[in-house]
Amino acid sequence: MTGVDTYAALRLRARLNALIRAFFAERDVLEVETPILSAAGNTDPNIESFSTQFSGHVDAGARERWLRTSPEFALKRLLAAGIGDCYELGRVFRNGEAGGRHNPEFSMLEWYRVGWDHRRLMEETIALVEAALELVQRRAEVVIVSYRQLFLDELGLDPLHASIDTLRAPLADYGIDPAGLTRDDWLDLLITHKLQPAFARDRITVIHDYPASQCALAKVRPGEPPLAERFELYLGCHELANGYHELNDAAEQRVRFERDNAMRRARGRRELPLDAYLLAALDAMPDCAGVALGIERLLMCLAGTDAIADVLTIPFDQA
Repeated sequence: MTGVDTYAALRLRARLNALIRAFFAERDVLEVETPILSAAGNTDPNIESFSTQFSGHVDAGARERWLRTSPEFALKRLLAAGIGDCYELGRVFRNGEAGGRHNPEFSMLEWYRVGWDHRRLMEETIALVEAALELVQRRAEVVIVSYRQLFLDELGLDPLHASIDTLRAPLADYGIDPAGLTRDDWLDLLITHKLQPAFARDRITVIHDYPASQCALAKVRPGEPPLAERFELYLGCHELANGYHELNDAAEQRVRFERDNAMRRARGRRELPLDAYLLAALDAMPDCAGVALGIERLLMCLAGTDAIADVLTIPFDQA
């Protein structure tokens, strides 16, 4: 570790883990553990999975296994089986993501609330982050804003209707190669380059109701234009959490998985096997909302550092 005392960071992580478990125990949300290895991969074209080979008996199933990038699919199978409100606090893995704010192996908290939508889950996510801030005697202002309104207020453009040329204009001085970039890519770049860096340190910013093209695994609310029922939570300039009013339509989910794989093909990357168990269960999953929160990102905010290595026991390059 570089800027934070090693033992102080370890103690802070232990206190945060204890707080999380107490937070959900008080709310009667069940802690569960799900497999880290799966026969299916994450098709998201912006995420790369680690894979490994099983050398045992062929009756055990597919030899190639994927390290999970989140516990989402397994937790949704539990929801479909009727387990009710649940959460998992554990390790996840993303290939190629290493740097000042990324480590290929990290801790994720993911939880689901049956009968809730994304707006209600936003409030609980804020409450958890506020409770975590109390561990270091800090408080934060809370700002809740729609995706569209944020762009209108801060950049003076409508992200749902502006042309790609209009979206590109504020990024003209960044030297970004436009080859292959889609409308959603430019929207993401506007957030990461123009909006996110300006978020105040002692502010929780929650952005909700995204363009339908950025639905991921969220429900899409009909309208003009249709909107994805999802949110992202930031503490200062750090993105901490991504939540959805969850899609529970297996046919639509298959279409989205196949669309992801088509984008992978277009980018010259490998297609990944779909999670057949999830698709078989999804129609039985109750209406619910779910959110994933990066533990290291939250620890970075609590410790006052921009370097993920400061809150890891041993970073990737030394593991």
